[in-house]
Amino acid sequence: MNLLKKYRFGFDIWGLLLFMAIMIPNFIWFGIPAPNDVLRADSVTEIFDTAASVCQVLMVMILCALINREREKISMTPLIIAVFICCILYYTSWVMYYFGLTNAAVILGLTIPPCLAFLLFAVDRKNRIAVIPITVFTICHLVYGIVNFIV
Repeated sequence: MNLLKKYRFGFDIWGLLLFMAIMIPNFIWFGIPAPNDVLRADSVTEIFDTAASVCQVLMVMILCALINREREKISMTPLIIAVFICCILYYTSWVMYYFGLTNAAVILGLTIPPCLAFLLFAVDRKNRIAVIPITVFTICHLVYGIVNFIV
């Protein structure tokens, strides 16, 4: 219970903005199919996909609503810079995907950088509780990407 005493309920706009930034390419993809759009194929990892969805909701709720009392004001720390780099790698992977590339590097670029961005953000914000659903989400997201599109 000592861990929970370090947290308070509140609203972290930066957590929400990161989630929205990661979701923008997904919203575009929902409306505008890419050429060679393999991501629209039926998934063979339904259990992992469901677990990922649950963890994604928990991750966003915790990142946005659970605030560590000991965190610093947000600033350009090395971890936050790494979050931006992850987002750039993720957006670059989406551009490559829309150019018709669907190789392992692109699929992993659509999978690993956004998860890593959330993890680095949680560590920077001292939100250790968020690390749990982020880690499970990352594992499930990797299983989805590797099993459905690489193997």
